Amino acid sequence: MQPPREHPVTVAEFAGLARSIAADRSQWEHLVAYDATTRWNHLLRTGPGYEAWLLSWVPGQGSGLHDHGRSSGVLTVLVGTLTERTGRGMRALPEGAQRVFAPGYVHEVVNDTLEPAASLHVYYPGLTAMPCTLPADVRRTPIRAR
Repeated sequence: MQPPREHPVTVAEFAGLARSIAADRSQWEHLVAYDATTRWNHLLRTGPGYEAWLLSWVPGQGSGLHDHGRSSGVLTVLVGTLTERTGRGMRALPEGAQRVFAPGYVHEVVNDTLEPAASLHVYYPGLTAMPCTLPADVRRTPIRAR
């Protein structure tokens, strides 16, 4: 596998950038903070047209149902396990799991466990909106493995 380019341009390269950052804990581990009153986030890196954000999740914290406006993204779980809920159901995302999504992708991310979690989110173009969506749009049933 080739190392990610400094300026990713394909979905695979953005996913590789996220994996590369996730694998090098020295880039992010010392920055993660947990806040029981609000979801914590930190802008980790920017590049040509993209942003990489760290987010932390204490038990019970969630994003609410949303999309990412005109941005595509890569979500990578760094610590713990998160649950992603979509119109197709829900799935557990353990440490190392990665999800790639296009503009208009509606989901909710929640820490349903008893342990804190952290995640990396790379958006292209940089995130400018996170419109909320009505909860009725998401069924709460497990997604079956294919």
